[in-house]
Amino acid sequence: MKKLIILLSLLTLISTNSHARNSYNNRYKGSYVSVSHLHKIFDKVKRTSDVSQRALSEAFTYYEKNRYKKKLSPDYIAIADYTKSAMHKRLYIINLHNGIVNTHMVAHGKNSGSKGGRVWRSSNVVNSYMTPYGFFKVGYREGTTYKKKYKYLSVQGLEWSNRKVGEPTKKGGRDILLHTAKYVATGGRSYGCFSIRPQDKGAVFNRIKTALLYSYTGR
Repeated sequence: MKKLIILLSLLTLISTNSHARNSYNNRYKGSYVSVSHLHKIFDKVKRTSDVSQRALSEAFTYYEKNRYKKKLSPDYIAIADYTKSAMHKRLYIINLHNGIVNTHMVAHGKNSGSKGGRVWRSSNVVNSYMTPYGFFKVGYREGTTYKKKYKYLSVQGLEWSNRKVGEPTKKGGRDILLHTAKYVATGGRSYGCFSIRPQDKGAVFNRIKTALLYSYTGR
């Protein structure tokens, strides 16, 4: 009887803690965290994730300085760590409230590296068929490509070096998207777009809208 009471007490405590965490996340979702909290999340992800520490540091530094001006998501940061191979889940989506990291596969451009390999070359130049690099803001509206019916979100370059990325080609831009594609699962390559597996669409799209996306290629 005594053991049963102890067990029930432990289950109640676990349930209470879980409810408290969920309440915190629901309460503050959509609100910017403080700088001190942001630093705590950075430290947690640095300890618990295998994302490049240099990429992590640069992403958090950019986000801290530009989150209000660029109207970046208050909830998530995403890092595509292209120093890892294509078969690795190298798209890291970081929850800025609790430090939980969701990882997914993401393809690189056909001229950036071999199928299944990592990125060795990157470029923001039109028709380079390479993975673009730098900081991007992911769009909010979902769409479907005309020919291949890929589900997509837009991306827009936030720096001088990638300002043309995400712009229409008829305006001199490079039409890069974050879209679904079946070839991602086998390490296949894109023409430079951030391609993810179709089965990951919900998990990625629901978190990454308006988020900072750092395409890190080791440059």
